Amino acid sequence: MTQTPRISFDEPHGDALAVPAGAAPTFWQPVPANGHAECILSEKNIRSVHRFSMGTQTLPPGGRVRLHAHDTSEEVFYVLRGQGRAEIGGETHRMAPGATLYMGHNVPHTFINDGDTELQWVWFFMPGGLEDFFAAIGRARQAGEAAPEPFARPSDVLQIEANTVFAPPPQA
Repeated sequence: MTQTPRISFDEPHGDALAVPAGAAPTFWQPVPANGHAECILSEKNIRSVHRFSMGTQTLPPGGRVRLHAHDTSEEVFYVLRGQGRAEIGGETHRMAPGATLYMGHNVPHTFINDGDTELQWVWFFMPGGLEDFFAAIGRARQAGEAAPEPFARPSDVLQIEANTVFAPPPQA
């Protein structure tokens, strides 16, 4: 998809868009997440004054998002269903329906589904770009499709991260 041009508040109005359920690009995610991410809004389908992207991510029981940070981005989660654990900036928080999490730039964070059902949240990412990462490391998913066998992250995942929205990994 191509990027749409940005707009300003000097224009008479902004865009409006309704995305039907199941119509947004969705990607299976590799281990250790083993879930899927849906990329609903981004500069690929809306023009906005302040760049952002938005979608959902779902982790099966035992799935986790590895520890990472974003050096030039901010992230907000709103938990829809399931139970899990978030480790943000060295502190542990429960993830349960209705919980909201904010991760500023360079704040390390990880998410673990330690429950027995899927854990799902809505994510907002400023200034956008997380959708490019999900597409680059994942596999296209159709709504309702059975989960594939767990698959490995791409061999060039560190380059993909560097080219998208991730801070460099910590030095060992």
